[in-house]
Amino acid sequence: MPEQHRADLVLSFTRVRTALGILGMCLPLVLVLGGLLDHPRIDAETGRIEPTISDFYHTTYRDIFVGTLCAIGVFLISYRGYRREVGEWIDDDWLATTAGIGAFGVAFFPNEGGGVTVTSMTQNMLGAEFTPIIHYLSALVFFSSLAAFCFVKFARTCSMGRRRVYIACGWGIVAALVLTAVAVIFKRFVGGVGREMVLDYNLIFWFEAMGIWAFGLSWLTKSKADLALFKRFEKPSDDLPSHSGLDEEQIG
Repeated sequence: MPEQHRADLVLSFTRVRTALGILGMCLPLVLVLGGLLDHPRIDAETGRIEPTISDFYHTTYRDIFVGTLCAIGVFLISYRGYRREVGEWIDDDWLATTAGIGAFGVAFFPNEGGGVTVTSMTQNMLGAEFTPIIHYLSALVFFSSLAAFCFVKFARTCSMGRRRVYIACGWGIVAALVLTAVAVIFKRFVGGVGREMVLDYNLIFWFEAMGIWAFGLSWLTKSKADLALFKRFEKPSDDLPSHSGLDEEQIG
């Protein structure tokens, strides 16, 4: 492959990963600021943070919530990544596509929204009782795929320092899933002091935000790693390794 074409390919991957990382890092922050500064619901007296990130679908910040998830979904589905190596059970393309489909599912199949009935086309078509099921399954697919990227893909060939970041991000996503599930159980089934804590401190929102931030950090780290590899190995000859080129293990 001509050197300039290889350079364009690496830089293209880097920009996609950077965009995904920035979107993931910014989404919870924008919703928090918007929720505190605005009136999320028509009948709200003061601005507030919604109980969950998904609840922002039912506020004036629906466009930001849906638009960001759609952008993440498009980037993920468009992302091809590296081809599957010997011994790997799935390649980057399929894993990213699965995560992208999950992102679209979260965006277009809203949750219950605190008693809100029909607010979207999908709820009108499938019913307000059924769309939350697809929403939560999509969220599970989305976060599970992103955790797999951290554990299986990003950490496969990298320096020890970056491997620790990827593994920590992967466990952060897993912890976010588990803690969110526990908080939902306390909110819906246990009640009492546990339910009050979940509601008073918006624990579900912050657990979800933790998972999204971990996702964003892992992709930002990966984008910087590939960019550093490209700069280190950039040379006029056409003898770079073929695995999109470059092995992160060689970074100090």
